[in-house]
Amino acid sequence: MAVGRGNRWMVARGSRNAAIVRRSLSVLVVVVGTLAFASCAGTQRTAVEHTIQLGDGWWIQASSLCTHPAEAIATTGFATTDWHQTTAPSTVLAALVRNGTYPDPFFGRNLEGIKVEQFREPWWYRTEFTLDGSTAASHVRLVLEGVNYSAEAWLNGRKIAERPDILGAFRVFEIDVTGRLRRGANALAIKVFPPEPGDFTIGFVDWNPKPPDNNMGLWRPVKLRVSSTVALDEVFVQPSLDPSLKHAPLAISALLTNNGDREVKASVAGSIEQLSFAKKFTLGPKEKRRITLSAAEFPQLRLENPRLWWPNNLGEPNLYRLKLAVLAGGRVSDRQEVSFGVRSVSDYMNEQGHRGYRINGKPVLIRGGGWVDDLFLREDPARLEAEIAYARHMNLNTIRLEGFWGSSQKLYDLADRYGIMLMAGWSCQWEWKDYLGKDVDEKFGGVQSPADMELVARSLHDQVVWLRNHPSIFVWVVGSDMLPRPELEKKYRSMLAETDPTRPMLAACSVRTSEVSGPTGVKMNGPYDYVTPNYWYEDTERGGAFGFNTETGPGPQPPPLESLKRMLPPDHLWPIDTMWDYHCARNEFNTIGRYVKALEKRYGLPAGVEDFARKAQLANYEAMRAMFEAFEVRRPVTTGIVQWMYNAAWPKLYWQLYDYYLMPNGAYFGARTACRPRNLIYDYGDHAVWAVNDGPDPVVAASAEIRVFDLRSKEVFATSRTVDIQVDSPVRVADLSGVKDLTPVYFLDLRLKGRDGAALASSFYWLSTKKDILDPNGSEWFVTPNKAFADFTALAQLPEVAIEVTQRIEEAEGTQRVHVSLVNPSPAIAFFIELKLVGAQSGRTMLPVLWDDNYLSLLPGERRELTATIESRVTGGEQVVVRHTGYNVKSR
Repeated sequence: MAVGRGNRWMVARGSRNAAIVRRSLSVLVVVVGTLAFASCAGTQRTAVEHTIQLGDGWWIQASSLCTHPAEAIATTGFATTDWHQTTAPSTVLAALVRNGTYPDPFFGRNLEGIKVEQFREPWWYRTEFTLDGSTAASHVRLVLEGVNYSAEAWLNGRKIAERPDILGAFRVFEIDVTGRLRRGANALAIKVFPPEPGDFTIGFVDWNPKPPDNNMGLWRPVKLRVSSTVALDEVFVQPSLDPSLKHAPLAISALLTNNGDREVKASVAGSIEQLSFAKKFTLGPKEKRRITLSAAEFPQLRLENPRLWWPNNLGEPNLYRLKLAVLAGGRVSDRQEVSFGVRSVSDYMNEQGHRGYRINGKPVLIRGGGWVDDLFLREDPARLEAEIAYARHMNLNTIRLEGFWGSSQKLYDLADRYGIMLMAGWSCQWEWKDYLGKDVDEKFGGVQSPADMELVARSLHDQVVWLRNHPSIFVWVVGSDMLPRPELEKKYRSMLAETDPTRPMLAACSVRTSEVSGPTGVKMNGPYDYVTPNYWYEDTERGGAFGFNTETGPGPQPPPLESLKRMLPPDHLWPIDTMWDYHCARNEFNTIGRYVKALEKRYGLPAGVEDFARKAQLANYEAMRAMFEAFEVRRPVTTGIVQWMYNAAWPKLYWQLYDYYLMPNGAYFGARTACRPRNLIYDYGDHAVWAVNDGPDPVVAASAEIRVFDLRSKEVFATSRTVDIQVDSPVRVADLSGVKDLTPVYFLDLRLKGRDGAALASSFYWLSTKKDILDPNGSEWFVTPNKAFADFTALAQLPEVAIEVTQRIEEAEGTQRVHVSLVNPSPAIAFFIELKLVGAQSGRTMLPVLWDDNYLSLLPGERRELTATIESRVTGGEQVVVRHTGYNVKSR
């Protein structure tokens, strides 16, 4: 949990939370507090390592290419000269790609060249590892945290698990291997069987092509859990936060297991920062007992004035760390460490019957995106941190996990640190015939038989126990498009009441009414394809700004030109052809035709791929900004909005706020602008300007500055208003419907300043006197078309301007902060300026990067100061320079 040198750029220096995290999570020593061990003074801790990760030294091979007996494969010294080296976790195809078996499968149509037949048979995973004598003689369990989809296992030449014992992509398996390990070298072999049609496996639905191997393999970590006489498992910290937020009694539960055949006396001891506690237990032979240490018994577990965990923009996401150990026979028998946050979660229904959520008693407008893992489930820690940091940088507070839960707990650790809430739940792939490949119940989907229900209920149980200490998770979602059948929902509810009563459960993400839990209070009514900005304000029946829209968005977000060149062969860059379609989604979304039609109507025919990419970022920006802003303006009728999607499993043109290469697109900065906690917003529905406050405190005597410019950059309207903005209560500041002397295209500049004159937010809109007109009667489930489009073709008449750009680089602790000064000396607006940090020699864009602002416009004579932040490792030692282009700006 400590912030490493290579990751420091992501945590804002000077942040109170960063300091707390570093102090509270890295300064603590490995041993539990001395007070907790007072009853065992004078004893020595065992040298046994209680968790051993089996991550390196794995080899894989197709079973048809390895005819040796399983017992031989699981024997030390077995020759793997014709096998493929890998690590765990890794899917089969991820290992083959990493070894160079196939050319870049993400370029062009290379993915089609990977034959699926080889993945219809089982594959062997094999590794050897070395143990010392004390570990080999201990009680040891082999833990498989994720196997897709079933497996058999052998250890040191002996079979330890049959295929029915290891079944289910979302189960966590423990195999007792006590007495089967050796001092020195050990060999482990796992035969993994692929998922078959109808299995409840990992799936990408219609988001992108399927991985040819269907993600078969050991897709989550493999480890050994080592203990002596008594094992300590399933540690869970449950805070109960007082409504005053000043008191937080803790309840700490755990599962104790006596591994021996005799009664044993044990002590459980723990510490949280400076407080410590201990309690004695007596366990019978082979007894398993769930224990609870509560504040009623240990007053020190009642935290006074606790540091609370808050979502992004509402406060600091403070974390605590518990160290817990069980001692038996004068030794530490087992130990665990968990991080946790003090916060409360509840849901509610507003006056209109829409479900919302409260954190620490405060209603939170959900602002997020739908997550997807890498197409081959590869997880790089630095990349993962960049992706979560992007969410915070965009001022989002939520990521929805639909059927993708990450290949480790790193995703959740990062979300905890960055204050990003997580909706964790199952995929609609389990609900539709097209994806399961079998007949399904039209009301409840494919989880039908008692065996199916038992499997998925156990799967949810394993995920909840694995993840429940993470404060970032605020709801368990047990259905996507459909409800679970009543008997299954009852199983879920009963399990959650026992294993995690700290969070609500949501039965489905669509408009449904459960006979068990009543109305879901959320909606999933689209759109999923391009809609014009006014849609979100004008639609009152589908996906518009009312309620909690759990997945929606304005469709495609083509990336900038540089990324298009990385994913498409040169001879397919222009015109748009089937190669582009291959990098779209599937079914109704296998082309960007509807998006292109609107782009051409509104901005004019692109002259080539460079012009298309430029205009696409304009369309991406305004479409994404309007969606998020409409849900801000319509509070409290609105309670949440999740952009479909947040990120990309591979290089694509649809549903992304940044692309697979971590290149932010126009939609990224449209979202960042729209979701500022204090903001001025233009309402495309009633042509008014609204002031919003989604921060923790009221804003008093702020200044709202509103200016309108025509296409010649002449100011035709200006006003300034003093406004108080209460939290969660939008204020209508000005009506612009009567502004006169407008050209066919005109500009709106909004600036919000605090009472002290400090800038709080700014927004710049390009508007047309010809309005976008929706055609609701022509709506389909995934889009509402237009009868007419706005006309921005006059933007081509903007005079070309040259801006002045200077830069200064500040480097410290592995981070480069590039301070950029932009000046527009001309009498014309410098419109939609795109900024990049590139290598001075290579011209390579440095990614990931955090820009204060991008795709911005400068008024005549305006100066703007910005900062871009990157990790020094990203540069590879190359000097970085700022390059810019713009709609009417000379490139440099």
